[in-house]
Amino acid sequence: MLEKLLAEIRSGGTQEIRTLAGKLGTTPAMVAAMLEHLERSGLLKAYQGCSGACPGCSLKEACQRSDFPHGMRIWQD
Repeated sequence: MLEKLLAEIRSGGTQEIRTLAGKLGTTPAMVAAMLEHLERSGLLKAYQGCSGACPGCSLKEACQRSDFPHGMRIWQD
């Protein structure tokens, strides 16, 4: 399932944990745990902050969505 998750991430675009969970046939909690595992393993990196680079960022709309009141984590491989 980790390989399928990585393939989904590498397919591009932005995807929410709930959407990934549906595609993988598992729970959002399991996807979050897998993302953490992949980060600890060095296969993914979590963005730690934008440092004001939002105007030129392709993920600007995803980061600023109001349904993420506590912010969102963005991962890259």
